Amino acid sequence: MSGHSKWKTNKGKKGVADAKRGAMFTKIIKELVVVAKAGGGNPDTNPRLRAVMQKAKEANMPSDNVKMAIKRGTGELPGVVYEAVMYEAYGPGGVAILVDSLTDNKNRTTAEIRNIMSKKGGNMAGAGAVSWMFTQKGYISVGKENIKEDELMNIVLDAGAEDMKHEDETYEIYTAVADLEKVKQALTDKGIKWIDAELTMIPSSTIRVTGHEAKQVLGLVETLEDHDDVQQVYANFDIPDEILDEVASEE
Repeated sequence: MSGHSKWKTNKGKKGVADAKRGAMFTKIIKELVVVAKAGGGNPDTNPRLRAVMQKAKEANMPSDNVKMAIKRGTGELPGVVYEAVMYEAYGPGGVAILVDSLTDNKNRTTAEIRNIMSKKGGNMAGAGAVSWMFTQKGYISVGKENIKEDELMNIVLDAGAEDMKHEDETYEIYTAVADLEKVKQALTDKGIKWIDAELTMIPSSTIRVTGHEAKQVLGLVETLEDHDDVQQVYANFDIPDEILDEVASEE
């Protein structure tokens, strides 16, 4: 039984079609613009920018696209101004949902997110309604075929990780926000590849959903993730592995 991290892992294994890759590039470009505007265009002094640049590299984004996005963020090139908006909602079964978005038109994006919610069984909630259930953490998943548990635990804990758990096929490593890059570097130094590595929102508790309701939740989350202005969706569902695998295989 797993939550959102297992769902993301399953989807990630399916690869990225051209249309999906284009949408991914768009999301990364928006994030580059925003973090460069907030903290400057030098990755050595802007750790958030360094993390997004690594994400762009892992997605095989052309370096010219990255450079142009950063220059738009720093004002060296003209470009669109994006605003960060976090939407809070409840999904089927009372699942808590956070929708992290970047938009150049908040009114349009809000209306579109609200429409998705109404069509897919979700309900918008006020600020603070569900965000208190989540804490921002660094998250890294590593395939079990790459390394033994004890060896990996020693490496990541020595590098500053807070916790490590295991799923059927992966190890899940959790860090403080400031320590994510340090733990990733420790894995890189040991030649250990990860499946996913990012800043995420970890729920303090989960809600068990099964059957048709579970598929409704996954349908809502996936539709939100596909929206152009949505960067990340976080949810506190706990859904049986067989349902996660079944839905992922249908895509």
